[in-house]
Amino acid sequence: MTQLNLIFMGTPDFAVPSLKALHQSGHRVKLVVTQPDRPKGRGRQLAGPPVKQAAKELGYKVIQPQSVKNESFFETLRDIQPDLLVVTAFGHILPKRLLELPPMGAVNLHASLLPKYRGPAPIQWAIINGESETGVTAMLMDAGLDTGEILLSRKTPIYADDTAGALHDRLSQLSADVLDDTLDAFCKGTVKPVSQDHASASYAPMLKKSDGRLDWSGTAEYLERFIRGMYPWPGAYTYWNNTRLNIYKAEVRPGDKGYKPGTVIEAFDNELRVAAGKDAISIKEIQAESGRRMDIAEFLKGSPVAPGTVLK
Repeated sequence: MTQLNLIFMGTPDFAVPSLKALHQSGHRVKLVVTQPDRPKGRGRQLAGPPVKQAAKELGYKVIQPQSVKNESFFETLRDIQPDLLVVTAFGHILPKRLLELPPMGAVNLHASLLPKYRGPAPIQWAIINGESETGVTAMLMDAGLDTGEILLSRKTPIYADDTAGALHDRLSQLSADVLDDTLDAFCKGTVKPVSQDHASASYAPMLKKSDGRLDWSGTAEYLERFIRGMYPWPGAYTYWNNTRLNIYKAEVRPGDKGYKPGTVIEAFDNELRVAAGKDAISIKEIQAESGRRMDIAEFLKGSPVAPGTVLK
């Protein structure tokens, strides 16, 4: 088997299975590049990203540049003379001269079926928008954002109870498989890049913590998907009076017409049913501000919410 000299670039948990797949592949990982350590947790102590931790355990040299545009960073990569860059969830757009440095270019693994859901949050938006399937695409990187030629893709269904966290983990493992197959095709010379249909492209914008707030005017079906798509981050939430309620799980229920969206509807005992723009949702798991996550029956015992209350 042809052995390639590779530089791996990635940062979060999503990228770790791909790095481990490279370690098992027989190719030579000459360097791992990841983002700098960041403050984490309540103590705000500096912590290395998951890829750094995995790379150290596997015995690889790791660098964490403050900028991918620095001349010293370019020279470091140039001196290694890589055949190929492998990039997944790195978190930086690479300049053109870096992409052109290896003779075989740069391969990026993206968690969608391109050209759909280009951008930083494809997993969350695929669930929120009600897609029935998604996948992983290996593409040759160019100067655009997820616009490069497609090398290979693999599909996976989105299940009715999938959260963004569960789908993230499946796609992370699928990425490692796609990477193996892509490198095998490179070595055999069977790679056939295909241009994306740019007219069919869609974008998955980055999420902020504030984006998790529920808009009760949406349909119950949309809100249920929204809650799953926002878990575990940034998390779906609403306000009861001045108390923030984090919503972890809900189910679609019939809703009587005439209720203002967000209104708590009288329902069965130990149920918190809330009117949506169409139908209603029954909240199943909840967490009050500074409290702990609990099922709705336990929550309502200590914090009864009267019918007619409007959540905002």
